Amino acid sequence: MLNATEIILPAAVEPEDLQIRTRALPEPGPGQAVVRVEATGVSFAEQQMRRAKYYDQPPFPFVPGYDLVGEVERLGDHANGAVAVGQRVAALTKTGGWADRVVLDTADLVPVPEGVSAAAAETVVVNGVTAWRMLHRSARVQSGQTIVVLGAAGGVGSTLVQLARHAGIRVIGIAGPEAQDRVRELGAIAVDYRNEDAPARVRELAPDGVAAVFDHVGGPGIVDSWRMLGPGGTLVSYGTASTRDVPGNSRLPVLKLIARLTLWNVLPNRRKATFFNLWAGVRKRDRYRAELRQDLGEVLRLLKDGAISAQIARRFPLCEAGEALRYAEEGGIVGKVVLEP
Repeated sequence: MLNATEIILPAAVEPEDLQIRTRALPEPGPGQAVVRVEATGVSFAEQQMRRAKYYDQPPFPFVPGYDLVGEVERLGDHANGAVAVGQRVAALTKTGGWADRVVLDTADLVPVPEGVSAAAAETVVVNGVTAWRMLHRSARVQSGQTIVVLGAAGGVGSTLVQLARHAGIRVIGIAGPEAQDRVRELGAIAVDYRNEDAPARVRELAPDGVAAVFDHVGGPGIVDSWRMLGPGGTLVSYGTASTRDVPGNSRLPVLKLIARLTLWNVLPNRRKATFFNLWAGVRKRDRYRAELRQDLGEVLRLLKDGAISAQIARRFPLCEAGEALRYAEEGGIVGKVVLEP
């Protein structure tokens, strides 16, 4: 019997109040695998979960961790040959990733190419598949078009910028003053939202509007994002970071945002607004899993080929998850905070 060490989020607590426990890990059932975790990470989802403000988080206590990369240690019966013992794999978990061992369905495991480290792969699991699906499945941006990426230096944003530039798309990246150089290094035109009138600067750079805006901020500023679009453009909203610290019902900001986007879509205009949900379609489980494996596999291939690069903000041991969470919440970081058991 194997044991697993896990980080527990016991309630809506400060990062320093996370707990550590060790428990016996069940044997993998049919079609399952034991994965020894090599890297997991801190995303905005965990920051919201610890405040009890993530839209559909489970009841406390639970193990956070939206994604992971690790090595297959054991296989249950009927594992279908998709993965092998000793193989490095990536997986989206939504919760449960902050552990040193997990049991997962093999259908949810995506092989990591040879030569790609666990930490590097971790930076593009939830961030990469989110960016890929928003760019190519939601907005369907074409080569030669121009887009705006809010939070262009963050985990999703920095990956989105790279994927877009690889596809021949012009990118205007909006970020804070400390990240301007990094945004330019990623290949985007940098706009400083603190020291510039960002909407006015975008209008200067794209007088006819842009093909897509990717907005994780929400709140009142979503109106500016909508106005940046040109005819036929798409606003992809995928978060409500502006309401992170607003007390009250965690679902209300999301519902208000979706209502506004829906209203814009029914008004007579030549633009579209959508709220991106990574888990939309999960009820059609087989199709959803197949698309997810395909998209994440493509992002990992681009990482291996050097078309995109891993953006690691900082590494922490898993046992210092509280410190890592606090660091991520301070903001202004470039890339993703990685936890390593």
